[in-house]
Amino acid sequence: MIENIRISFQGIWAHKMRSFLTMLGIIIGIAAIIAIVSTIKGTNDQIKQNLVGAGDNIVKVSLSQGDWEVNPSDGYDLSSIPIVDQSILDEILALDGVVDVCRYHKANVYGEICYRDSTIDGAELIGGDNKYMDLNGFHICEGRNFQDADIKEFKNVVILDRNAAYTLFQGEDVINQTVEIRGIPFTVVGIIEQSSEFEPVINSIDEWYTYYGESATGKVIIPESVWPEIYTFDEPYQIIVKADSTENMTVAGRGTQDLLNAYITNEDSEVKYKSEDTLEKAKQLQELSNSTNQQLIWIASISLLVGGIGVMNIMLVSVTERTREIGLKKALGARKRVVLGQFLTEAAVLTSLGGILGVGAGIGLAYLISKVAQVPVSISLPAIAVSVIFSMVIGIVFGLIPSIKASNLNPIDALRYE
Repeated sequence: MIENIRISFQGIWAHKMRSFLTMLGIIIGIAAIIAIVSTIKGTNDQIKQNLVGAGDNIVKVSLSQGDWEVNPSDGYDLSSIPIVDQSILDEILALDGVVDVCRYHKANVYGEICYRDSTIDGAELIGGDNKYMDLNGFHICEGRNFQDADIKEFKNVVILDRNAAYTLFQGEDVINQTVEIRGIPFTVVGIIEQSSEFEPVINSIDEWYTYYGESATGKVIIPESVWPEIYTFDEPYQIIVKADSTENMTVAGRGTQDLLNAYITNEDSEVKYKSEDTLEKAKQLQELSNSTNQQLIWIASISLLVGGIGVMNIMLVSVTERTREIGLKKALGARKRVVLGQFLTEAAVLTSLGGILGVGAGIGLAYLISKVAQVPVSISLPAIAVSVIFSMVIGIVFGLIPSIKASNLNPIDALRYE
């Protein structure tokens, strides 16, 4: 085998231009496939990162009617929805994949949060505790977080995010200022922002609304204990669970959803808890991306077929050129399998070299596409390995007919060949 490989390299080097032109179809096909697969993988990774976020593994479990999230202040009949007390939180914490949990109230507020003449339309009002900030990936950039005394003593304090603070105060000092929420004064004690530097890639206005629409006007957070001052007592909670890994987000979310729905007293209630299955959304978008790009892979594979035909053609020419050499070997006692193995090895080496060059060209093409089209790429090592192996298989398959022809030559006729 080693001798056959050495002879193959000698033959390729002796006809450099012819060998390169023969490999060109393989190089183009492999390069196109590597570039497409890298783009698909990069796009899928971006989709997953955009939807799942920066790896905080947070799943929101909200009250919903069908696919629409329910705002408790909109007049829904929520009498059968359980109040999530500490015992239920402990049950959620014991579920598979769950490492932390918190409850919170939520309402969308229009024109009822103001500071002097400034108001916020469409703000997200949250009734939570200090754990809410941690689980949602917020950190205090000015002021302080809620303290136990704020919650236990029902203090009217509020924390704003950057958007809400800018909308209300227009760059003024914020800490210790007083804002009104539905006519009730609250003292600003802190400003929050996302701890992560992750920013989703936005390519359209629809994607902007998907990732930023809910929080574009800002979050306003008050202690959950003072929520009844603004809304009703015993208003249902929303839930946030933190999974132990990104892969277990679906398990943790659905487990929490099922546990909470088991406590609903009215089985016919249209309002139920539903987990935000971001991984499922990512999978659906990835499947759409894959189905589209797989068609491109099939198109690129046509060039591999053309390359394989080129290999078969050049190997037939090689057999013709070396007919006397084959006849001499067979006259000296070389068996069919020896001649067959020599030409199959030469075809496999030729296409393998084309595959390796194609991988290099494909990686370069992928990064070029990334720069020019602003498309993310992620190089797939399994795709590289499969490409090289596949190119070798092409050599064996398309080199088989010329190799069989060479091994079946009659030594006497071969020696007479001019």
